[in-house]
Amino acid sequence: MHLLPAHDGKTELTAAFLKRQARSLYWRGWPLVDIQEELGIEKYQTLASWKNRGKWDDASPRQVIEDRIEAKIASYLDRPDFNEGHMKRVDFLTRQMERMARIGKFESSGKEGDLNPRIAARNDDAAKAKRADKRKNFLTLDQWQALLDDFHDRNFTYQAAWWEQRDQRTRKILKSRQIGATWYFAREALAKIADDVLAGQQPRNQIFLSASRRQANKFRREIVSWVKRVTGVDLAGDPIMLDFGGLETEDGEPIGGGLDQVGLYPMSTNSNTSQGESGDFYFDEFFWAQGFAELRKVAAAMATHKIFKRTYFSTPSTKTHDAFAFWSGEEWNKGKAKADQREFDCSHSNLAKGKIMPDGSWCQVVTLQDAIAGGLADLVDIEELRTEASDDEFRNLYECEFVDDSESSFPWALLAPARVDSFYAWRDFEPAKLDIPGARPFGDKPVWLGYDPNHQGRDDAALTVIAPPELPGVGKFRILAKFRLNGLDFQEQADFIRSIARRFNVTDIAIDASGGIGAAVLQLVQRWFPNVRAIEYTIAVKAALVLKGQRLFRDGRVEFDQAWKDLMAAFMAIRPTLTGSGKSVTYTASRAGGVGHADLAWSVLHAFSNEPLDAAGAAEGTGRVRFAVSD
Repeated sequence: MHLLPAHDGKTELTAAFLKRQARSLYWRGWPLVDIQEELGIEKYQTLASWKNRGKWDDASPRQVIEDRIEAKIASYLDRPDFNEGHMKRVDFLTRQMERMARIGKFESSGKEGDLNPRIAARNDDAAKAKRADKRKNFLTLDQWQALLDDFHDRNFTYQAAWWEQRDQRTRKILKSRQIGATWYFAREALAKIADDVLAGQQPRNQIFLSASRRQANKFRREIVSWVKRVTGVDLAGDPIMLDFGGLETEDGEPIGGGLDQVGLYPMSTNSNTSQGESGDFYFDEFFWAQGFAELRKVAAAMATHKIFKRTYFSTPSTKTHDAFAFWSGEEWNKGKAKADQREFDCSHSNLAKGKIMPDGSWCQVVTLQDAIAGGLADLVDIEELRTEASDDEFRNLYECEFVDDSESSFPWALLAPARVDSFYAWRDFEPAKLDIPGARPFGDKPVWLGYDPNHQGRDDAALTVIAPPELPGVGKFRILAKFRLNGLDFQEQADFIRSIARRFNVTDIAIDASGGIGAAVLQLVQRWFPNVRAIEYTIAVKAALVLKGQRLFRDGRVEFDQAWKDLMAAFMAIRPTLTGSGKSVTYTASRAGGVGHADLAWSVLHAFSNEPLDAAGAAEGTGRVRFAVSD
C-alpha cells in the first residue's frame, strides 16, 4: 500500500519514506503491528522508535489534517486516469494546505494577520503608508525622527541652551527682538512631542499664548510650514490634534502601549478664552500683555500639574508694566517677612548664561550681542541697526533695557486700554488682503492716512491707515495698518503712499511738510490728491497734536492691534522737553544716531488732527481747527 508516492514508483522505499508512510497510517488509527505488516518493516522495535522520537502522539490536529490532505493529493496525482475533475480536487486540497500553513504560522506568532491574509494586507508597509497619507495629522516614527534631527541641526547655540533647559518647571527669558524666539519655541514644542513619541512616552498638549489671535497663529504657521518642509505632511485643524494611532515598535507592539492624541493650541491673551486646556504653555511677549497679572493666573492654571512646563519670553516694555514685578521678584517678595525676602539679581551680567532665581524659575537675558556670539552673526548687521534706531530704542529693543515711561506724554497706562485683538474685534477689516495686489482690505469704508517722512535723508518714515469714527467726537479711531519706509527718496515715498491709497477709500491725507523731504512728498501727493493737508511743525502745532492724541486715548476712542509693540514704543518715546531758550515746552523723541524715533506715533497724530480739537463743536457744524505754520 502506498499512501505517498515513491520517488520513481519502482525503487525500493527508503527509510525516510517508510517513516512518513508509517506516521500517516498511525495518525489514521492503525496499530503499530498492522503498520509493520502492511509496510513490511522487519523489526517492530524500529517502528516503535520512530513513533517515540517523532512524538507522533503529540501531533496537533492541524498536523494530522495536513498529512491527510497531502496523502489525498498524492493519491490523485498517482492515478493513471488523472483528468480535469481530479485536477479541480487537487486545486481545492492545495488551498486547504495553504490554510493549514497559515494556521501553523498563527500558532507560532499569535498574530491575526498570519491567520487572515486580508488582515495581513491591511497591516503591511504599503497599506500603512497609504493609510498614513489619508489620516489627518499623522506622522510615522521616521518622520518624527526627521523633525527632531532637523530641529537640532538648525538651532543656534543660544537656542540649543534653551533646549537643555526645557524640563525646567518655569523659564523666564528676556530677549532681544528678531533673534528667532517665536520661531524656536514653536519648533521646540513639537520637538518635545517628537522626543516623547520616539521614547514611547505620552506627549503633552502645547499651548501658545500671544497678545493677539493673529500673533498666536504665527506659532501655528511656523509649525505647519516646518512639518511640511521636512515631512511633506500638511497639518490641519484649529487646534491641531496630532494622531499617534498605529505607531508601532519594531516588534509590532503599539508605541508606549498606545498614545493618546495631543493638541497644539494657539490662544490670544484673553482671560475669557485662554482657559480650559492643560499642558505646557508658552507666553509670547508677556511684557506687552494687557492685564498680565490676571492672565498669569489663567496661564498658570493650565500648567497646575507639576508635569507641565511654563515658558515666558519677551522683549522688555516698561518698568510700570505689571509683568515687571513678576520678573524682578518684587511680586514674590511681597508680603514675606524681611528675613524671608531674597534679592533677584536680574542684571544681564548675572543672567547672560541663565540662572535659577529664588522663586525657582530659570531666568536668562539674551541681548542681540549674545545672539550674534551664539551664531546669529550672518543674519544681522548690528551697526546698521544702531543707525536705524535711537539710542533709547536700541537699548530697549536689542539690549533688553526697560523703558522708563514715567516722563512720557503717552505712558503705558494711557495706551494699554487701546490695545485690542483685532482678529476678533474688527470683523470689517481683512488684513490678509494687504498682501494681495489690488485687493481692498477695508472695502469702500473711508480711511485717513497719516505720514511722517524721513528728515534730511535720514532713514525713518512711517505711514499709518486710520479708520475714523462716523461722526466727529463719537466712536473710535482704529489704526488699521502701519508701514515703515526706510531708504526711500521722496519720489519713492510718494509712490508708496499712492499705492496704499489705491487700496483704500482715502478721504484725508496729512503729511509733515516741515522739512525738505516732507515738502517734496507733499507736492507729489498733491498732484493726485489735491486736498492733502500739510502739517508744519511749530511749538503750538506739536502741543496741539499731542494734546489731541492724549485726549483721544484718555477718552477710550483709539484702538490698535495688541501685537504692535513698535507703535507702543513710539508713543512712549514722546516726552515734554524745554526749548533751547528754556521759556517754552515742546514735545520730542530721541533722534540719537542721526535717526528719528516715534515716527509711527507722529504719523498717527497727523491723521488724528483731521478731527477738530473741539470735536463736539465740529459735530454741531462749526469750523475745523487747521494745523499750519505760525508766524
